Amino acid sequence: MVAYIHQHKNELTALSGILIVSGFVFGGLGNESLQDIALVTATVIASIPIFVKAILALRMKAFSIDLLVSIAVIGALSIGEYTESSIVTFLFLFGDYLELRTLEKTRSSLKSLIDMAPKEAVILQENGVTKKISVEDLQEGDCLIIHSGGKIAVDGTVAAGSASINESAITGESVPTSKSIGDQVFSGTILDSGYVEVIAEKVGEDTTFAKIIELVEEAQDSKTKTEKFLDRFAGIYTPAIVMLSILVYGVTLDLHLAITFLVIACPGALVIGAPVSSVAGIGNGAKNGVLIKGGESMDKLAKIDTLVFDKTGTLTQGKPSVTDVHTFKNTDQSNLLQLAARAEMISEHHLGQTIVAFARSQKMDFTSLKQSEGEVIKGKGIKTVTDHHQLVIGNRNLMKIEQISISAIIEDYAISREKKGNTAIFVAVDGDVSGVISIADQIRKDAKQALEQMRKDGIKKIVMLTGDNQYTAEAVANELQLDEFYAELLPENKVEYIKRLKASGHKVAMAGDGINDAPAIATADIGLAMGEGGTDISMETADVVLMADQLLQFSHAYALSKATVNNIKQNIMIAVGTVAVLLSGVLIGNIHLASGMFIHEASVLAVILNAMRLIRFKSNGRYLSKKVEISAIKA
Repeated sequence: MVAYIHQHKNELTALSGILIVSGFVFGGLGNESLQDIALVTATVIASIPIFVKAILALRMKAFSIDLLVSIAVIGALSIGEYTESSIVTFLFLFGDYLELRTLEKTRSSLKSLIDMAPKEAVILQENGVTKKISVEDLQEGDCLIIHSGGKIAVDGTVAAGSASINESAITGESVPTSKSIGDQVFSGTILDSGYVEVIAEKVGEDTTFAKIIELVEEAQDSKTKTEKFLDRFAGIYTPAIVMLSILVYGVTLDLHLAITFLVIACPGALVIGAPVSSVAGIGNGAKNGVLIKGGESMDKLAKIDTLVFDKTGTLTQGKPSVTDVHTFKNTDQSNLLQLAARAEMISEHHLGQTIVAFARSQKMDFTSLKQSEGEVIKGKGIKTVTDHHQLVIGNRNLMKIEQISISAIIEDYAISREKKGNTAIFVAVDGDVSGVISIADQIRKDAKQALEQMRKDGIKKIVMLTGDNQYTAEAVANELQLDEFYAELLPENKVEYIKRLKASGHKVAMAGDGINDAPAIATADIGLAMGEGGTDISMETADVVLMADQLLQFSHAYALSKATVNNIKQNIMIAVGTVAVLLSGVLIGNIHLASGMFIHEASVLAVILNAMRLIRFKSNGRYLSKKVEISAIKA
């Protein structure tokens, strides 16, 4: 029965409105009996869903707005105020309808994402025949065929072909990305032109796209501290209004005044104002490739005054390349590089993998070299026995630990490379440093602009923490005009520094790659991950994930969080101010039940419309004047 009433609430609202108009027509014709019948019938019809919700709330031992309206309607009917009882119930239902419609618009980002989810896929079977199947039937290892205009239904690797792919659903960036054999592709992205065959690695709920939808759903359902407070406040405020209404009647003996006071004091705009702002803000972030994990994270982000960054992959592009291989003591360069590349195959560190990738690009065959043992020394380098040679590859600290001396000539060379922004990797063979491999990583093009914008928006201190050497760290810090930097740190050192910042009263955001920096990200007030590709660790650890790995997205998220918190404050002021004005008007006799209810519903719509401005918010602090998509998340 309850479900049936809820399903047909719009029809009941429309019928009530028609009966009210009919009642006024009958009254204009002088037939007061038919007028009263029409208005009472309109009241009864519109009251059904209101009374049902009030009863359900009472069963849950909660005082709801529906209960206040129900009491007021019964009172109005008892004193023969049929016009006001019918208008109040109609306006209440109509306002509820408009609220739902506008709230749906604030959740448009989530709906856009869900609508973009592919429903079918074409797979290449073992016999060479293609077959169209539902995405629910896809399995890891399936080979998918995607043509121009097609949606990619899995996370996987391109096995054949090349294409231009729109990844805006993942990154928020509308500029297509070129993909070829060996490149990663993601579910929910669209093939603009070309043809690819993709081997499925993640399917269904495990895909990056599915996790984004899940995160946005959870975020939009979560509450800020303000929302939680307002919920508790409403639980106290509503019964207090009932008692005050009884007191007003006891003092004035005016039942009409008491009923009007009861309806006008409904905290509708106050209750709806905070959550609608939070949902709209989170939706804006999602459309711009920024995943903000809920209203509480939004609230914390707005209070941040200190930014802490890892260097590699955060302030820099995270795509280091070998710039030089320099050998000493007549060591053969090719032989040294082969040995180093074979040794680094045991390491998952980005610098080690860079050496491996460089050797492969030189068409070197190093996989045939024998490696009997190996050890990764966290934050320092590796030790291995490769092709009967003892190799120690890493930074100065590792050389010192292994008691391998670095001559003045080698040290001077390494320092000269580091001053030019390179990371110097020492390669020791059988106890002697035989060469230095220089690796450089470019600063992100948008880093300087993003940091400057965040300073304008309220950030007071920007710090870089890195495991890299002092000279390289200093070069990056000077280029970006950072306040402080600390080099040659281990992950636990970064955690200790963030704890010290928090202890001194700073509100700290830590940005890293979501893997080595996970402990520091978890320790900060707000953790932010550069999450291109949607790594599981970045999504699970961080409060904010930048899907396109662009620091301007961070700048947008920070400005958006401040705008959202301000929007919530504006809505609370609108709601409280409206109630105060209405109650004053009721007590001096200038506002009556129907007109007061109309103003009350207008205030509810005002806070919703104010919140919806966040959907069009831009990171420069302005709002778009037209209905324009901020990003190109579209099918």
